[in-house]
Amino acid sequence: MKAIVNVSLKAGVLDSQGKAVHHALDSLHFNGVSDVRVGKQIILELETKDKTVAMADVTKMCEELLANTVIEDYEIELV
Repeated sequence: MKAIVNVSLKAGVLDSQGKAVHHALDSLHFNGVSDVRVGKQIILELETKDKTVAMADVTKMCEELLANTVIEDYEIELV
């Protein structure tokens, strides 16, 4: 089973990388972009076939290592 974890900064947390990308897009004349937020995606190949176990394991991974839950949110998709 594969787990896809998307991690992004919480609303209200300054995204300096997103601001830099937004500025670069403006300088390249992509004027229709009003905001940019940059995150990360982590893809895990899991041995378990049990979705409940997989979700619990990946949630624990996110809480303990993959995301800084003080300033980041995460979403988990099992495929």
